Amino acid sequence: MRHCSVQVRGLLTRDELDRYNALMEVGSFLESQQRYDLSYTVQKEVDILILPAIERLKEKGRERDRATELYLEQKRLGLLDEDDED
Repeated sequence: MRHCSVQVRGLLTRDELDRYNALMEVGSFLESQQRYDLSYTVQKEVDILILPAIERLKEKGRERDRATELYLEQKRLGLLDEDDED
C-alpha cells in the first residue's frame, strides 16, 4: 500500500484520517496474505479518499503564492516600511 504524504495526511479531517488508517490497515493485511487483487481495490479507495486533502494543500499553496505576490508588489511600489520587510 502506498501512503500519502505527511502534508496531505495533515490536512485530512478526523473522519477522513480514521477511514484512511483503517483502509491502510486492511490493505496491508491483504498484501501480507498476497491478495494483491483486493489490496489494489483498497488502494483505489485510499486514492479517492485523499483527493479533498490534496485540493486543500493546493489551495494553501495558491494562498501563499497570492500573499507573496502582494508582498512583492507592495515592496516594488514602496508601500512597505523598513520594519515590515521581516
